[in-house]
Amino acid sequence: MTAREEILSRIRGALGDTPSRPDVPRTHRQQGVHRPGTPELVRQLIDRLEDYRATVVRVAAEDDDAIGQAIADALTVRGIGQVVAPPGVPRAWTGRLADVVVDEASIDARTLDRIPAVVTGSVVAIAETGTIVLDGATVCGRRAITLVPDTHVCVVRAMHVVQTVPEGLQRVDPRRALTFVSGPSATSDIELDRVEGVHGPRTLIVVVAG
Repeated sequence: MTAREEILSRIRGALGDTPSRPDVPRTHRQQGVHRPGTPELVRQLIDRLEDYRATVVRVAAEDDDAIGQAIADALTVRGIGQVVAPPGVPRAWTGRLADVVVDEASIDARTLDRIPAVVTGSVVAIAETGTIVLDGATVCGRRAITLVPDTHVCVVRAMHVVQTVPEGLQRVDPRRALTFVSGPSATSDIELDRVEGVHGPRTLIVVVAG
């Protein structure tokens, strides 16, 4: 059987009354060699994030007050006093900021565009790819608030850092609206001129706690 005949045979099988499904080899790694949250993974995640031009702030403790102080310091340096935050974000994270808008899914895009920053949590972070995953839950917020403001402050707890993509996918609900963040929004043209902030935040600040 030629390659063409094999392809057409598969199409006929898929479109017929009793479609056949070929076995898909799944020989990829299901997990890494390091347990979630280990120092090796945290260091690798930070290395990847900084390579993507994200700003990383370390907080030794995982308590909300320490996280809130780190967030306030990072935004104050940039002259930002107003943020939008999803309803599930702990008050201690934003309590030191002058103006906090709690998003109840009623803020439109034009209003969001006038708010300089957003503060959210995350559900998991993947060390090998430097990717942070948001799942639309109350601590992550709806997708719009993480794409429109120019600065995104995202909290990652060390215990939620895994090594591989399969491990990360095992921790999320595929039925939710998932957002995968790997550094600030950026694109480049054929001449490799990099432009940031085209389809998402121009600045990504990641607070790694623990």
